[in-house]
Amino acid sequence: MAEPEVRATGVRIGKRLRSLTRAGQVRISDGRVQLLTSYGSEIDSAPVQAVRASKPWFSPDDRALADLNGNRYSLTLGDHDPAPGEPGPPAARRFIEAVRKAAGRKG
Repeated sequence: MAEPEVRATGVRIGKRLRSLTRAGQVRISDGRVQLLTSYGSEIDSAPVQAVRASKPWFSPDDRALADLNGNRYSLTLGDHDPAPGEPGPPAARRFIEAVRKAAGRKG
């Protein structure tokens, strides 16, 4: 099974009440999930099988939670997928599905 390759830019990444970056990047490649700053510095990364991605209750559709190495990060992605050829982050739902698919888990 081919692993989904996800590269999302313009993602707001936070930890608890602290914003780590407002224009970060999220990548799923080579069996790892990486959270990066806008400059490409790594915030955190973990094997995709060890990452838990979910949708927080009572939040807008553009939010997702990602647990990496015991740390919970809030991700603000797009509220809908961008048009083909247009820049922008994918929908949070698509990110969650990509993590689950890469890890071999069913949604």
